[in-house]
Amino acid sequence: MSAVQKDKLRVAVVGAGYVAGHHLAALSRLDYVELVGICDTQLEAAQTLAKRHGIPLAARTLAELAPARPQSVHVLTPPASHAALAMQAMEMGCHVLVEKPMADTVADCEAMLAKARETHRVLGVNHSDLFDPVLMKALDAVRAGRIGEVLSVDVIRNSEYPPYAGGPLPGAVTQGSYPFRDLGVHGLYTIEAFLGPVRSLDVDFQSRGTDPNLHFDEWQARVGAGNGVGRMLLSWNARPMENRLFVRGTRGTIEVDRFLQTCRIHRTLPGPKFIGIVANAFISSTLDVIRIPWNVLRFATGMLKPSPGIQHGAQAFADAARDNARPPFPGEDALRLARLLEPACREPDRQRLEMLESRYAALEPADVLVTGAAGFLGRRVVAALRARGLRVRVLLRRPLAVHAEDPGVQVVIGDLGDPRIVDHAVAGVRQVYHVGAAMRGGPRDFEAGTVWGTRNVVEACLRHGTARMIHVSSMSVLDHAGREADEVLSEGYRFEPHPELRGAYTQTKLQAEDMVVSAVREKGLPAVIVRPGQIFGPGAEKVTPNGVIALAGRWLAIGEGGQLLPLVYVDDVVDALLLAGDAPGIEGKLFNVVDTSPITQQDYLSRASRSLGKELRVARVPRWLFMTLGFGVEMLGKVLKRDVPLTRYRIRSLRPLANFDTRAAREELGWTPRVGVERGLDATFGNASVADASRLRSREADARD
Repeated sequence: MSAVQKDKLRVAVVGAGYVAGHHLAALSRLDYVELVGICDTQLEAAQTLAKRHGIPLAARTLAELAPARPQSVHVLTPPASHAALAMQAMEMGCHVLVEKPMADTVADCEAMLAKARETHRVLGVNHSDLFDPVLMKALDAVRAGRIGEVLSVDVIRNSEYPPYAGGPLPGAVTQGSYPFRDLGVHGLYTIEAFLGPVRSLDVDFQSRGTDPNLHFDEWQARVGAGNGVGRMLLSWNARPMENRLFVRGTRGTIEVDRFLQTCRIHRTLPGPKFIGIVANAFISSTLDVIRIPWNVLRFATGMLKPSPGIQHGAQAFADAARDNARPPFPGEDALRLARLLEPACREPDRQRLEMLESRYAALEPADVLVTGAAGFLGRRVVAALRARGLRVRVLLRRPLAVHAEDPGVQVVIGDLGDPRIVDHAVAGVRQVYHVGAAMRGGPRDFEAGTVWGTRNVVEACLRHGTARMIHVSSMSVLDHAGREADEVLSEGYRFEPHPELRGAYTQTKLQAEDMVVSAVREKGLPAVIVRPGQIFGPGAEKVTPNGVIALAGRWLAIGEGGQLLPLVYVDDVVDALLLAGDAPGIEGKLFNVVDTSPITQQDYLSRASRSLGKELRVARVPRWLFMTLGFGVEMLGKVLKRDVPLTRYRIRSLRPLANFDTRAAREELGWTPRVGVERGLDATFGNASVADASRLRSREADARD
């Protein structure tokens, strides 16, 4: 072993996202590597990974890792930041591995290579797909001549991206070519591995509009290479998910399924053509019966690592950095691919940028802005404001025909999480009805739609001197599990003490309300907060009432049916919001808006059952039984070390709130339910009857049996 090899290689990682976990897992298994630091602009994410992998230093910037004296740095951030970070690391004396693509532009790639030559550092790019075990097996088969001369290679891949989590729009949103830069580079170097140097690239792209933050989501490419033709088909819409490679030769074919980790080789067999086809299919099917369960078992037991190509690539670069040797995929190789990608990406980038900039066209002044205008409540708020003759501006992720047909509605297209578009939408309006928030999805959806959305609206209202902001909060922010039956719920009732145990909706709505309250108190934001009860009405018939969850096509009612529901009809909520916009001297106030008419959960289910008929299957589950199920799911989550959707605390929190004191809404807003629960239920479900309730109880009994 050389003198270089005797010392441990001190490695730091920049970026704490999905890919970082795979790099750290691979590096942690190498006895010659010492992980000395990790940084990310989201310090909490860096700290989480540092704790998990025993890394002593977590920081926000690469400069803060200098005291750890890293010798090698893995740059795992978005491509737009690769060049600056890589060159900074090389200036610090570090070898550098960057994830693909090497950088966003040819100029950046060339600058990185120049810096590597100047500093005499090793620069590599993680072309990780070529380290995937099944793809390596296919390459070995081709090199061994098992399918003759290779004629063509087809790459078929479906994908999905994590939702936009709010903040200034990232490259994944602003670059029209981002999907192709991200996955197309994998296809290019894979095709090149089988067919020789790529000489030409023709690309076509379309938009299906499924995700407004990912514009061009269908890509096709034809690749001219030294020894044949390659094709790519990349989709962010097609399902089920695929990640396949087809290699066709003069004496056989290879089909690689990277998800299932299978490599099927079909060779030309002696005898009649049809017999050969059948024999190949039979052999592959028989082998799949064995190898697919075996691969699942290997994955479950840790024998097969997730994203093996990424991990193998990280390890291979560590070998090169330790020995100051040429990396498996040097920067020069990545530069050649960047020169092919750049002209192909120019037009989609231009179109996307032009589209985004068109959203900031000058707007005529409007009376009010409504966020969440596409939702159940938001649409009715817009309609009520228009009925008053007001000019309404709406912020939507996608256009709606109902607004396009009304000249009194200005439409701004964009995401609530984007500070720039929210500022544009707020400018020039007198009032803002902030109805928008995330209602479903994962943590990133709630972070963007609720937390960033509210932060952006608050800051824009302060910046533009908006006369009043009306913020729609939620009863979810209150303590459900700890409520005593005889407690009265007024506006000062205690908040949820464990929002992290309730889920992303409660967490983010609580953060949003606190944000508004803090802005009122500390910055003088003229805001009014309205907390509606459970909103119902036509169009929300299939929304479960409090204390009921939808599971496997059924409504499961937890506990006794006599629990009172905190209902409020949608038109009555609209009335309260308009009053909150009009009433003088109520800035900084908070109002619970609930119809206190006593309606039990059983009454509501009876009405819903009569209206929906066979579409609705209801089963009542004893609370103790569901608590037992929750305990089991909790234990499973601990074993798997994962968050689970059902816990005992969440089950305790399913209890509907009751005993509301609504004097503040009556006396200060002048609000009383104009429609009311009874008439609202009639409008939503039609008239109920005793016979309907009897049929529902019978159906529940059958379900329990």
